[in-house]
Amino acid sequence: IDKLKEISPNAHIYPDDSMYELKEALADKFKVNEHNVIVGAGSDQIIEFCIHAKCNKDSKILMSNTTFAMYEIYGRQTGATIIKTEDDEHNLYQFTMLNEKEKPDVIFLCLPNNPLGECLYAKDVYKFLEDIDENTLVILDGAYQEYASFRNSAKSIDPAYVISRFQNVLYLGTFSKAYALGGMRVGYGIANQGIINTLYKLRPPFNITTLSLAAAIEALKDEEYVTQCIKSNFEQMANYESYALTRRFE
Repeated sequence: IDKLKEISPNAHIYPDDSMYELKEALADKFKVNEHNVIVGAGSDQIIEFCIHAKCNKDSKILMSNTTFAMYEIYGRQTGATIIKTEDDEHNLYQFTMLNEKEKPDVIFLCLPNNPLGECLYAKDVYKFLEDIDENTLVILDGAYQEYASFRNSAKSIDPAYVISRFQNVLYLGTFSKAYALGGMRVGYGIANQGIINTLYKLRPPFNITTLSLAAAIEALKDEEYVTQCIKSNFEQMANYESYALTRRFE
């Protein structure tokens, strides 16, 4: 809050379009190079960049039957064909079969899945990626990864490993969930430099506000507080579940 108050008198000045400070902080956090990072107005904007960079009316996009709605919405804007698994939750066997049959241009894995909440194990995701053609863009949406990682480290996706091992994969993250900055609209993508350079061709200038940049940078400085909030979230979730179960049998 103090930092936002400090810079708010300068709100008439355009933000730093290089976003170097935030990109350096994210690169340090995930042990990647700053050239592997792109920042967007929420991870939604980066999803839009990816779809418009990769897809047209002849393209195919593969996703789970029930997942984040914007994958399909952005896909349909390009005229792409939307392919969904039969199961609502992520069934990697079905993904594999549909990938072999349809040869999609883009595959979305939401980890954990929004809105259902189930999450694949990282080892299973990595094994799945090994069989995907390098011309297929795979987007690992980690909007809620902080929660999955806290609860079960075996479900934690390592962006540094992913982009070093798979040149066709982009990892998405956001400050909207665990960092509680949904109204600030700051998301990020991590991928090899070729993918990032392509996405930058679609990024409009000054797509993140001065206040949003400052808020995200400051949020990354206090990971201990974020961890406390995540822990509290699960504690309150347990209280809610207990209350709901009690009411069910009244």
